[in-house]
Amino acid sequence: MVSAKTNLKGRTVYVVDGGRTPFLRAMGPPGPFHASDLAVQAGRHLLARQPFEPDALDEVILGCVASGPNEANIARIVALRLGCGEQVPAWTVQRNCASAMQSIDCAATNIASGRSELVLAGGTEAMSRHPLLLNDQMVTWLAGWNKARSAKGRVQQLAQLRPAYFKPIIALLCGLSDPIVGLSMGQTAEELAWKFNIRREEMDTYAAQSHQRLATAQEVGHLSEIESLYAPDGTLYATDEGLRADTTTEKLSRLKPFFDRTVGKVTAGNSSQITDGAALLLLASSAAVKKYKLPVLGRIVDCQWAGLNPAHMGLGPVHAMAPLLQRHALSTADIDYWEINEAFAVQVLACMKAWTDSDYCREHLNQDTPFDPIDMERLNVDGGGISIGHPVGTSGTRIVLHLLNILERENAHRGIASLCIGGGQGGAILVERQEEK
Repeated sequence: MVSAKTNLKGRTVYVVDGGRTPFLRAMGPPGPFHASDLAVQAGRHLLARQPFEPDALDEVILGCVASGPNEANIARIVALRLGCGEQVPAWTVQRNCASAMQSIDCAATNIASGRSELVLAGGTEAMSRHPLLLNDQMVTWLAGWNKARSAKGRVQQLAQLRPAYFKPIIALLCGLSDPIVGLSMGQTAEELAWKFNIRREEMDTYAAQSHQRLATAQEVGHLSEIESLYAPDGTLYATDEGLRADTTTEKLSRLKPFFDRTVGKVTAGNSSQITDGAALLLLASSAAVKKYKLPVLGRIVDCQWAGLNPAHMGLGPVHAMAPLLQRHALSTADIDYWEINEAFAVQVLACMKAWTDSDYCREHLNQDTPFDPIDMERLNVDGGGISIGHPVGTSGTRIVLHLLNILERENAHRGIASLCIGGGQGGAILVERQEEK
């Protein structure tokens, strides 16, 4: 078996701490926090309990899909607001749904290579604040208005204004669509339902289970990584808002299909929720761990990225997880716990079917025999994106952080966190922790 210390081709990379905000449902109006506000509040809690000052960080790396107009290079804004000082560089990464996982990969690579010792990495997203844009007709009309200097010219320009010019472009919907294959993310999920013959009842049952697992996790205190949020008006946000504890398969079955209203199976109820939230990790070299006497949650062993047909983007986790197991000579049974982001219930179910399908493994995964099934009792054990929410620039960090916390509480050794990525990609991270003897 490959040694964990060799996988990043350099020094061992440790995760020493992490935290996230509650995930807040987008309810229509802009949420109470900008993306930078979310990251700053999560970061303040995280850095306040460390034995070093924020300016001891070597860099800050954040994922974000669509920061606000006043948040260009949002990582730098967050770093300065956290008191990291002018000399700590910061940069922002974007890989759609896996942006926050990309930040972890970048941080781990820099630590393994010796370029950094201590890095704050993670992601943030305020999906409720993704902008409304002017269409090209209105932009063209406004350009003409600005050029009109005389009263006559402005009257002539006003005469050209049409009601259709006021129709906004919803940036969020554009971002959740694939321009190459011309499908929304929900339509790609419908593709998977057809490809693997997944029934509507299976999707709704899985979605109900996500809510039930989150309800149990909240009740027994398994979400210790959440740091409370305080809004400017003093409102306290302490728990994820997406939970519907009374959800059942029967209730979900009453919802109408959303992405294919005639013969579709994917509904709002068996899809992830549009959400605001931030999640951060503190990564360190062994030298930094020793210098500051830091605790260790676990270590980043390896990371894998994969590409596939954008119309089947939901299978991205399978394409990313398979090389990790192959490279490290691991089997399904060698992984104690799994976190696969729940973009859609059908997407997770399709991954489970592809994972054990002989033809798919041979044709797409360079695997002569199919993988053994993943134990559903070890997958997303405390719920996932369907119940918790999926702020696209954040989820990659949330699932890695929570996976490490699961390994710690269960005294387990090894886990994989993975996501599908709009545009036809997948990402996966292999983590380990030392089991107590």
